[in-house]
Amino acid sequence: MRFTIITPTHNRRQFLPEAVASVRATVSAPLDFEFEHLICENASTDDTAAWLREAASSDGAPVRVVSQATKLLPGPARNLLIQDTPADGWLVPLDDDDLLLQRCLHNYADLVQRHPGQAWFVADFLRVDEEKRYMPGEDYYAWKFETPTDMLRAIFRAEHFIQGNVCFSRALFEEVGGYSEEITMAEDLDLYVRFLLAGHLPVLSPHISHLHRFHTSNVSIGVDADKHANDLRVIYNQYAGQLQELGIERP
Repeated sequence: MRFTIITPTHNRRQFLPEAVASVRATVSAPLDFEFEHLICENASTDDTAAWLREAASSDGAPVRVVSQATKLLPGPARNLLIQDTPADGWLVPLDDDDLLLQRCLHNYADLVQRHPGQAWFVADFLRVDEEKRYMPGEDYYAWKFETPTDMLRAIFRAEHFIQGNVCFSRALFEEVGGYSEEITMAEDLDLYVRFLLAGHLPVLSPHISHLHRFHTSNVSIGVDADKHANDLRVIYNQYAGQLQELGIERP
C-alpha cells in the first residue's frame, strides 16, 4: 500500500517547513505501508524553491519536488503531481500551510484494509491559528450520508462541504478525469462532486486528519457565504443535467 501526499506550494517559506515536517513525522507501525510527499514548487518568488532543494536532499521520509516556472491554478498543479504517482496508489491532499497528524496515514491504511473496494475516505480536522494554537468551537466534523445523492443535496444546499480531509485512490481520480483545469477556487469540491456523481460514497472515518491553519494570507481569505454560494453555482452549472436528473436544485 502506497500513499502520496500532494502539496502545491507558492511563496510559503514561512509555513511549508512545518507542513513537510508533519508528513515526515508519520507513524506507520504496526501497519506496513509506504508514503511519499510530492510537492509542486509553483513559480515561487521567495526562497521556497531553495528551501525545497535542501529538504529534498536531506534525510527523512521521501520528499520529491516538481518545479513549475509559470504559476498554475491549483487544479492543474495537483494534476501535474498526480500524473507521477503509482496507478494503484492512494492520494492525500495537504495544503502547504497545514499540518498532517502523525497517525493520519495509519488510520487511512486501516480503513483501506477494512473496506476493500471502497475508493475514498473522509475524516475530521481541527482549526488552529497562525501560531498553531487550537481554535475552540471551530472543529470540522464530516457527516454520514446514506447515498451519494443525499450528500450532493447537502453540498448544494450549502449545508456541508469537504476540503483537504480526504484520501482517495488514484484509480477513482482517473475515473472522473482529475481536478478541473479551469476552476480558480473550490477545485477540490468540484472533484468530490464528480466522485459522488460517479456513484462513490465516501467511507466516514472519525479520526483527525490534519490541522488547518488560519492566517492572514490564507488562499481562502474572503470566502464568505456569498462567495461559497457563487462557487457552488459555478460547480452546479458544470453538471446541471446530471444533478437535475437526481432532483438536486440549483443553489
